[in-house]
Amino acid sequence: MSDAQPKRARDAWSGAALQAIETKLAAARTRLILDKPFLGALVMRLPMHASDPDWCPTTATDARAFYYNPDYIGSLSLNQTQFMLAHEALHCALSHFARRQHRVKHRWDLACDYAINPLLINDGLTPPPNALMMPAYQGMTAEEIYPLISEQDESETLDRHAYDQDQHEGGSRAGMTERDLERDGQTQEQDPQEAGGQGAGADHPETSLRSEQGQLGQQGSGLATAPPPLSAEEQETLAVQWQQRLAGAALQAQQAGKLGAEMARLLEHLLQPRLPWRMLLARYMTSVAREDYSYARPSRRPGDFILPSLRSHRIELIVAVDTSGSIKEAELAEFVGEIDALKGQIRARVTLLPCDAALCDGAPFWFEPWDTFRLPARIGGGGGTSFRPVFDWVERSGLRPDLLVYFTDAHGEFPTAEPVFPVIWLVKGRAQVPWGQRIQLN
Repeated sequence: MSDAQPKRARDAWSGAALQAIETKLAAARTRLILDKPFLGALVMRLPMHASDPDWCPTTATDARAFYYNPDYIGSLSLNQTQFMLAHEALHCALSHFARRQHRVKHRWDLACDYAINPLLINDGLTPPPNALMMPAYQGMTAEEIYPLISEQDESETLDRHAYDQDQHEGGSRAGMTERDLERDGQTQEQDPQEAGGQGAGADHPETSLRSEQGQLGQQGSGLATAPPPLSAEEQETLAVQWQQRLAGAALQAQQAGKLGAEMARLLEHLLQPRLPWRMLLARYMTSVAREDYSYARPSRRPGDFILPSLRSHRIELIVAVDTSGSIKEAELAEFVGEIDALKGQIRARVTLLPCDAALCDGAPFWFEPWDTFRLPARIGGGGGTSFRPVFDWVERSGLRPDLLVYFTDAHGEFPTAEPVFPVIWLVKGRAQVPWGQRIQLN
């Protein structure tokens, strides 16, 4: 976080002084609603609470509200205030509060800010001083940025991410004022039903804005203390709610013709429907099963008519597995189990080719339709990645498979020419493939 602004005594933030800050925030939010309806619709979902500078030197969010230090907001221009409102709203809309998982908190917080700030700047918003920016991270997600940040990086985020257990330092819901608790409960009860992310507040922003301005004006000298961190259940619930809000805000902005190109690309990636990879893999494998009708007389039985009969043939399936170390054992086990279940249904003879920069010792491994498909006890791996050894082996063997399925992160050296047989890439991560059918592992 950037340096705290000079502190003001609690009792000084009352009456006209606090009302002026609230009016400034309301004006900034109104400008966002009119000029940038996507961001404005998201900001409308965050009640605003003046907060104690001891825990909130600038601004903060817990995915439930927007918290601000009145001194800090007073030091910003109206354009910079818009930036901070949109910054906190995007943290929520992109579910940064639910995506950290095993990652180190400080580096994750930096990665989230590095991902958000360029989006807002490219959308025409003005950042305040100390906003984190790195041209090399342009267009990258927080997950992609995280491993590029040094463990010794002591940079500070622009705001405080108050939704995390590690961030929490003694604050609790019990520490909030009575009015904070009452207002928080009213917000939960009165949140409109979100069909596609839209509700009454989204349809009538002026009414909602006037209502909240009245609530903010009633805070008096009570500054909000640090909110409690989110529980796992709250993270899950809020992630679903913010996904709905994100979709609704995107629809509103598209209808108004005010959705920037870069923001539109991000939303297309976040909101595109994703079928489970098992369903897609089963669909493609089933489609290559060679089933056809035969009109040959099946026997010497009497009769004037020869009726078609459905004949199934065994298919040749090659399964290649990336053993370079980027695929976890649990993911491999899940993939192998799915292939084992599918191969029996389509009568597939499986040739297994584990590979990193070269085929593993002992490869290939063969499995008949009635055999249990499993990985060998030792498949080596852990080196670099090249996909060429698999396709070179198929070419040398003279085998023409009905389908080749390659399980990988798609970071490696591809053959220059596309083979004559169909290829499915089951990809972990966001890397692309030059040819074949790509299925996202999600």
